[in-house]
Amino acid sequence: MREEFRADLQIVSQLLVDMAEGVRVAMRQATSALLTADRAAAEGVVAGDAEIDGRYRDVEERVCDLLARQAPVASDLRAMITALHVAADLERMGDLAQHVAKTALRRHPSPAVPAELRPVFTDMAAVADRMAEKIGIVLARPDATIAAELDSDDDPMDDLHKSLFTVLLGDDWPYGVETAIDATLLGRFYERFADHAVNVGEHVVYLITGESTTSAN
Repeated sequence: MREEFRADLQIVSQLLVDMAEGVRVAMRQATSALLTADRAAAEGVVAGDAEIDGRYRDVEERVCDLLARQAPVASDLRAMITALHVAADLERMGDLAQHVAKTALRRHPSPAVPAELRPVFTDMAAVADRMAEKIGIVLARPDATIAAELDSDDDPMDDLHKSLFTVLLGDDWPYGVETAIDATLLGRFYERFADHAVNVGEHVVYLITGESTTSAN
């Protein structure tokens, strides 16, 4: 029975790793669609979100089944609670990538991001990608030190988010209100993507140490 339980937990763990890779790829493709007005890439992200959602439901169902059959305690219970929280954050990260892709589609065939903002969104996407990569690493091989790094990894995203508003609120902004609103929302999507990555790191720290460091993200 114990070996079966461990095997089931390993399946859940692999599903989370797969979700992490899925959301990383989704945000990469969404950013490409955003910056190059690539309709096919944007549509692929929107369609692919169903797969991420399906894995999220699979994690929920498997964890609920394990709770019902095994009545776990201590570290095993902590592992399952962590899996549910991590899956929820990853599912939301997938949604945020989809939001970026939908913005690209809404503005197609024109680029959704004017030339002045391309560097900041390129940099935001790079930060998001590094954080998503680290999530995959700590889910595959849980490490509290590496997981805790995600909190400070988010600092560059916050700085970029602030710099975006400096441009949008400048007196010489030439693109009007609609483009400014799109850029504001896009900045929020990337910033929240990073926030959820921080949450995942905190959940992994809790899994390993049993101590909660949950922030207000």
